[in-house]
Amino acid sequence: MEPGTAIRCETSKWGDRPHWQFEGVFLGSDEHGDWIGVPQGTHHHRPGFEFHSDVDAVTLVPTDGWYAATFHRPGIWCHLYIDVATPGRWDGTVLRMVDLDLDVVQMSDPLPAALHAAAEEAGRAAGEIFVDDEDEFVEHQVLYGYPAEVVSGAQASCDALVPAVHAGLPPYDGTHQRWLAELTRLTSV
Repeated sequence: MEPGTAIRCETSKWGDRPHWQFEGVFLGSDEHGDWIGVPQGTHHHRPGFEFHSDVDAVTLVPTDGWYAATFHRPGIWCHLYIDVATPGRWDGTVLRMVDLDLDVVQMSDPLPAALHAAAEEAGRAAGEIFVDDEDEFVEHQVLYGYPAEVVSGAQASCDALVPAVHAGLPPYDGTHQRWLAELTRLTSV
């Protein structure tokens, strides 16, 4: 796929239940996988909720990794939001994956001033790295009958991501900055 190609991301929950959908732009690939640009203002929707991106973001979809890592420009509550999911698969210009509940999140540091109170209320600190929705993952294993290999793949991915983010290992070492610059270049034409 050529850089600048319009793409569509379609995620689902287990059992082919619709989840987040949005448009983006293919930025290119590197040793970490495929990079997708999500410009500020992009409409995201899922059943019962929708929003428009407040800032530019880039998402890394590794070739065989059980996640999609989204890096945001400064200005919102988190710097990094990693959805643990089945490996992403391309169908032409449509990227599909199944969200498996677990999320690895790194709060923004510094937090935008308007978000300090909300972060404190949630018990979160600037720059903090944490796993979200572990309770949902346990509940959905039973409710939706996740196969054992899906449970182990998702948990292993989450268990590997947390120390990698803490240590700032590639691609969590600023690698995404190159792709944010590419998004700016492609969308400012």
